[in-house]
Amino acid sequence: MTAAAARGSTTIADKAVRKIAERAAQEALAAPTADRPRGSAAVDGRRATVALRVALPYPAALSDTARRMQEHVAARTRHLTGLDVAPPRLTVTRLEARNAAPEPAAQEASKTGSSRRRWWSARRVPAAGLILLAGAACAAVTIDVIRVHTTGQGAGAWRASAVDRLAGLRVDNVGVTVAALAAAALGVVSLVLAFTPGRRRLLALATDSACQSVVIDRFTVATLVRDAVGCVDGVEEVRVRVRRRRITVKARLAFGDQESAQRRSVSAAERALDRCRLRRSLRCSVTVRPTPAWQAPHPDSSDPVAVDEKGRTA
Repeated sequence: MTAAAARGSTTIADKAVRKIAERAAQEALAAPTADRPRGSAAVDGRRATVALRVALPYPAALSDTARRMQEHVAARTRHLTGLDVAPPRLTVTRLEARNAAPEPAAQEASKTGSSRRRWWSARRVPAAGLILLAGAACAAVTIDVIRVHTTGQGAGAWRASAVDRLAGLRVDNVGVTVAALAAAALGVVSLVLAFTPGRRRLLALATDSACQSVVIDRFTVATLVRDAVGCVDGVEEVRVRVRRRRITVKARLAFGDQESAQRRSVSAAERALDRCRLRRSLRCSVTVRPTPAWQAPHPDSSDPVAVDEKGRTA
């Protein structure tokens, strides 16, 4: 018998790795949430893969929080089990507000809807361009006038030429008409930029305080909805497009009943949107179409997944 055989071997169960990963995910959260992290784990030799479903607190930087949690869970699980653990796959199930009991004034402000519905852009580029253009023109005229009064010389050739040319123009001149239209168009664009909100890719979240303004990126909402619909049995190739007031979901069905998959996909998408807590609800359109290789289930076969009247799995 060899020395290695005499020492024996240690086998770590999937359940043990899962519990360690769930506890490590709870440790990574600075503010504990009401929902405890749930996950799954699979051990293959000396390697382990972990997947977690967690609720994250907000307001917080979601990408930084998720990355910090992945690093902590992988390092903690690797240290306690001795296995080679890759960064776990995270699924954010919901966002929880840190303040459990808002103030009465904040509640009243939330009811009256005084918080911002959209984030406004600073419009730095168009404002800077307009300021530089106007400033350059004013500076050129001012410098020429100061030079005339201080040195006693005549006006600059460019200014005298411009004045003579403008004095000789008629109102019905084509150049005057084009310049007027260009100035009017510039004014309309400036007014539109001033009175319309920017940052169209950000969606406002419902908050309990008028002093807080929290937003979420459209890509994040699309990812949450895509993951939720992708968990429906038989659904694959989920594509999601989020607009200002509507979200469109298109999925392909590989197997199973199409009507049942349609109901469950609609229910999953609506639940994902409810967890996002958007200030303005989005109209959700879900379309599930079969793939070319899909075949209708046999009439005598029963759906193995029980579905209630709202399309939720039992």
